[in-house]
Parts: sequence; C-alpha cells; structure tokens
Amino acid sequence: MKLARTQLWAPSPSPLLMVVVMVVSLPILVPALETERLTLLMPKVLPPHPETYFCISLKLDQNNDQYVVSFEPNATMETAHHMLLYGCERPGTDDKVWNCGDMAISDPDKRTGPVCRGANKIIYAWAKNAPKLVLPDGVAFKIGGATKVKYLTLQVHYADVSLFQDGKTKDDSGVFLTYTTNPQPKSAGVLLMGTGGYIFPNSEEHMETACDITEDTVLHPFAFRTHTHQLGTVVSGWRARYSRSDGYRWTLIGKMNPQLPQMFYPVLDNVTITTGDIVAARCTMNNFRSRFTKIGLTAEDEMCNFYMMYWTDGAPLSRSSCFSWGPPFSYWHRLPFGLSRLFSHPWLTQIPDEESASAISREELKKYFTGRMIGA
Repeated sequence: MKLARTQLWAPSPSPLLMVVVMVVSLPILVPALETERLTLLMPKVLPPHPETYFCISLKLDQNNDQYVVSFEPNATMETAHHMLLYGCERPGTDDKVWNCGDMAISDPDKRTGPVCRGANKIIYAWAKNAPKLVLPDGVAFKIGGATKVKYLTLQVHYADVSLFQDGKTKDDSGVFLTYTTNPQPKSAGVLLMGTGGYIFPNSEEHMETACDITEDTVLHPFAFRTHTHQLGTVVSGWRARYSRSDGYRWTLIGKMNPQLPQMFYPVLDNVTITTGDIVAARCTMNNFRSRFTKIGLTAEDEMCNFYMMYWTDGAPLSRSSCFSWGPPFSYWHRLPFGLSRLFSHPWLTQIPDEESASAISREELKKYFTGRMIGA
C-alpha cells in the first residue's frame, strides 16, 4: 500500500468563515510501504447525557513493534466534541466501554475509571471536523512489541447527545490507524502544553505555560494543534532559547485560531529544540460572558492546549505534557499580584508582542492552510 499525502488550501473569504477543503494529492514517487490498518471505533454506544466521556481500548501485538504513519478520524463535530488517543501500559479498566471523564457526567450503567493505568502518553487528538493526518516520510509512532504502549485507548467526549435520543441511533466515532512493521528511522512524539486557571467576566486573558527541556535530545517539530472551547481566539507555541549576549530569543513554532478545524497544522519553519530550551504556549481568551469561566472538562468550561508533534532520531521525550497553574497565578512575564515566583516564569524576557503571540492575520492563516509539514 502506498501512502498519499494530503494538501490543504484556504479560500479567500474572511478567516472566520474559512472552510477547509481537502484535495486529493498525487502519490509520492517512493517505493511503496507495506502497511496494515488498526481500527478503534466506539461499539455502537448510546451516550445518555451531554458531557459524557467514554473510553474503549485495543490490545496491541506484544511480539512485534508497530510503526503508525497515519490517522484517519471517523467522527463529526455534531456528535463528538473531541477525541483523544492514548498509548497505555494498561487500560483504565478491563471493560469494553467505561466512563473516563473524571468528574464529568457518567453513564450509571458503566464502570468509571481512568483512561490508562501505568505509563501513558497522548498519541493523537481530533476536534472540529479535522481531516486525516499523514506523517512525513520516515516518521512514525512506535507502539506495541517491546514498547510500553501495550494498549491504545480512545476517549470520546460527547457534548451534544440529541442525535441519540431516539434510542436507535448509536455512535461509532473513532479512528483508523495505518501502520507498518518495517522500522522507521525517526520516532514521533507529542508534547501537550496547557494551563489551569480562571478567566474573569467580560475580559481578555492570556493563559500561559512554559516547559524546560531537560533531556539530552534534539526535537524537530513538524505539526501542531490548538484546542480551546468557545472563548479562545488565538493559541501560539514558541521556542525560547537563551544566550548570554542576546537574552531569550523567541521562535514561533505555530499559531492558529482554535475556532477553525482543530487539525494538526504544518510547522512551516525548520525549528529545532534541544536541551536547555524552553517551549512556551499562550492561549488568548475573550470572555464575552458575564461570569467567571474556569478550565474544566465540559463545553461550558474552557481549555487551553497546544500540542506539538515532533520527530527525533532517538527515543521521544519521557515527559509528554507540561501544565501551569494559569491565571491569575501563572504568567510568562510577571508575578501575580506580587506573589511568589513559584507560580510564574518571571525570568523570561523579550516576550513576543501582542500581534505576534495573540493575533493571526489572513495571510498567516493562508500559509498554514496551504503549507506542508517540514520533511513531508
């Protein structure tokens, strides 16, 4: 089976009205890669209430390493608010389907448990009708076999269940994974950055986090994904690198309006991240509500997430996520209410300006919609 690449384009209307159109691309003229398919779909479930989180798991081949090279979603935003795919040492329960949304609404007929037990990491995420994701040549997520990823667990968040109220319509949201057993030279990984915190009524807020890279590695970001709920206007991710002569120099990894399809967009510049660098992210939130909005699990709450997908010649980072307390406790550039440095990153300097970190132009959007991943 030969993998085809997918290109994206953006029409000329206003960015808030842009529609992603998938265009079938020409096959790449390289030797065909023998592949197989893994299917992970909800088994015709009936989510009973809005904000239900269901999980299912799939046991992987324990004898052979598998190298995932593409992800194809089987979902619509009318049914699934978002989906997350985890690699787990063990699933959260041994049940076929279980509740896995922490304190979110649960189905009383199903057991409640975590997404995973033991070692785990996020491999893939989807929302807002994002299209298929094909990784660059030679890049793959290594799972099964000798790895700690013995199971795949799919989590689906159902924000609207009106489609299922007739008792007959059932859901099979999920994802198809294409993999090969041929070892691939570059290991893929995901670093998820996010915040906790609160947003004051009728205000704009910056939700910021920063993560020190302490492992001896060189990361090559090739795709990024942004995720908020209703209040997010722009999410941006950065590499901050320190030098004694120049202080912190900030290089953009990617930024996007999270109200557009929450797909993995291409990193357009050849950015490398290594030991001693800081990876930072900002979500700009416009709280048009007359109430406080907190970071939480429901659609009425908010989330601030920046996913950086990368490849490396060695093993992926052992740390797959980085979170801050969020506002009003933690910011890139200032101390909250004059309080302890424990909650902030006040040593960061030369912070990108508002236009760079909190706005995205029509021209920038067009570049992300028409661009290709580095190495793709």
